[in-house]
Amino acid sequence: MKAMIFAAGLGTRLRPLTDNQPKALVKIGNTTLLELAITKLKNFNINKIIINVHHFADQIIDFLKMNNNFGIDISISDERKTILDTGGGLKKCRDYFKGTKPFLIYNVDILSDIDLDKMMNTHINSKSIATLAVRNRETSRYLLFDENDILCGWKNMQTGEILNSRNSQGDLYPFAFSGVHIINPEIFQYMPDDDVFSVIKLYLKLSKDHRISCYKHDRSEWLDVGKLDSLHQAEKLLNRMKLNF
Repeated sequence: MKAMIFAAGLGTRLRPLTDNQPKALVKIGNTTLLELAITKLKNFNINKIIINVHHFADQIIDFLKMNNNFGIDISISDERKTILDTGGGLKKCRDYFKGTKPFLIYNVDILSDIDLDKMMNTHINSKSIATLAVRNRETSRYLLFDENDILCGWKNMQTGEILNSRNSQGDLYPFAFSGVHIINPEIFQYMPDDDVFSVIKLYLKLSKDHRISCYKHDRSEWLDVGKLDSLHQAEKLLNRMKLNF
């Protein structure tokens, strides 16, 4: 199975730690976020990973070389000239994911013990073009799903803006996106001509005519490690998670 790690972000919420290094190389204890993400994927038998880079890209490339790519096949998607956002970053890797098998996307700044095997089984059984890991937590923006776990819209809690992308006869339920998704390669044929765009906006557009599902993982440990005040919490979480780090 192939995967992509989103690691091109500027890490603005982690400043000043990211003033001189990429957020992917910020450490929890003695281990970088990038190594934790790679190890997580390796534990689920993912042995081919592509990583997009932008902010201090050379440091990430050198780090991987120094660690012999952690014993697996790792490629780099170079966004040093222009950061492409999540959708554009994925689009740039379309040749890497050619074929018919689903692949996984994993944000470098999350820490979780989410069961990726169960998520993959859910994705395959749902016959969706994409499956998004979600959970009940406070956030400023929610994805809205119907009773069958199908994406139907989006809500901005700060502005009150609601986008209904798919007709639904019943109630819609808000869930926060967890930064993990499984996607079928057919998604590339529906991507816009733009080079820079959000993958969430793409999902919302596609959900009108295609099945975009959610995988709820409220019983899993999960933490956004992309901000300074979460680093100490992340160390405690890492110590109690039953992961083979």
